[in-house]
Amino acid sequence: MSESFGPGVSTTSLPPFGFESTLADQVPGVTLPWQGTHAPNPRVLMLNDGLARSLALDPASLRTPDGAGVLSGSISPTETATVAMAYAGHQFGNFQPLLGDGRALLLGELRDDQGRRIDLHLKGSGATPFSRGGDGRAVVAAMLREYLISEAMHALHIPTTRSLAVVTTGEQVVREGGPQPGAVLARVASSHLRVGTFEFAARREGLAQTLADYAIARHYPEFVERAPEDRYLAFFEAVVEAQASLVAQWMSVGFVHGVMNTDNTTISGETIDYGPCAFLDAYDPATVFSSIDHGGRYAYGNQPAVLGWNLARFGETLLPLVNSTPDLAITALTAVLDTYGDRYRRHYSAAMAAKLGLDEGAVDGALVDDLHRLLTDHRADWTMTFRALAENLRGNSAPFDSLVPPDASRSWLESWRTAVSARGQDFLSVADGMDRVNPAYIPRNHLVDAALQAATTGDLGPFERLLEVVTSPFDRHDDRADYALPAPENFSAGFRTFCGT
Repeated sequence: MSESFGPGVSTTSLPPFGFESTLADQVPGVTLPWQGTHAPNPRVLMLNDGLARSLALDPASLRTPDGAGVLSGSISPTETATVAMAYAGHQFGNFQPLLGDGRALLLGELRDDQGRRIDLHLKGSGATPFSRGGDGRAVVAAMLREYLISEAMHALHIPTTRSLAVVTTGEQVVREGGPQPGAVLARVASSHLRVGTFEFAARREGLAQTLADYAIARHYPEFVERAPEDRYLAFFEAVVEAQASLVAQWMSVGFVHGVMNTDNTTISGETIDYGPCAFLDAYDPATVFSSIDHGGRYAYGNQPAVLGWNLARFGETLLPLVNSTPDLAITALTAVLDTYGDRYRRHYSAAMAAKLGLDEGAVDGALVDDLHRLLTDHRADWTMTFRALAENLRGNSAPFDSLVPPDASRSWLESWRTAVSARGQDFLSVADGMDRVNPAYIPRNHLVDAALQAATTGDLGPFERLLEVVTSPFDRHDDRADYALPAPENFSAGFRTFCGT
């Protein structure tokens, strides 16, 4: 995969970005040199100034025509060749041997202000050899959606890719609903290595070990000096732990990813690809928002099990690295995979303990299960529930009573308040602690939808206001009361999300 494809594009007069290209240099079999499609009039629509500065990038330079050109993929940076990444993947359970960056490019790698290596990656920069018939483009609404929700997830302290910029291209992109303004998202990640990258490499002789050694050095360097018989098993265990923690955090905030294919499961443990994602309003484990998830495979309540299934696929790619004797490799990897359920339950239990104002080791599984049943039976709002419980500790029972009728909740509330009392702290301080971990504001689906519709017509005001709210999710303000309310019933009943391709 060393051949270079794609039309020539202009180079920039900007100073070098400081890009490195260790993935392309050290694991050339998983990248393909490629250049983005010409954008007739690239313009920075949104720029994350703080994130730019943390990467030693100058926001003013990024806003110039040349800066917008680089961030759209239309102008090539001076110091590195942009590449499209190859990967395979199980999509809705079906294996696809070649997927890859069908509308994306890796611009290069930077160092952040903590010295960590970071990918700068484009989404919507035009067709590549991996496009499988697609146009490689993206539209403003879908790219702003990823910008908003990835930044909200970061503010919720959940590992995630982040958004640096949304750049409009100056062209219209044809989608089912008609032409829409084209856009490119520039996002950063600790890397874009996925389970699907390993599924691709495992089917090419010698590539899996090279990729694994690179991934270990980049993400889990503490294992580099270990003997091979230990190194790859420790690597697998580290990814299992990272992903168990991640999905527990998703569940704790009511996040529904929507397309948990193996090519959307990272090696780093970061959330990636915010296509048809959404957040729960009414609590229901069967909730599905994605228009393409017809069977509910990726429903909210299925996410922990699906993640375990994806990790099994990852383990399969490491079999020959763990041990040359297949049976021994299977035994070793299975023993690690079998710990996934306990790891997930431990992380989720800790998250729920914090949300309920309880000591981590003292949370009663039955108490949590009973709460889930109450919320399901009464279609109570997940996010509002925990803020309402904090108010209950402050002596204000009305918010929780409005979610679950007192006759139904009385027994559970008594059990919960007894458990809180056992901490030996006053209720007011416990309530304040709950408010520090339970968001008042999430990207409510109806608000996101309205903001994106307005942005598509050129009005960024609603989007910018919503972004400000969801990136300070724990700080309640009286003038933001509408942002804390669930969607109207007539909105939620027919709400669907789309991948944007």
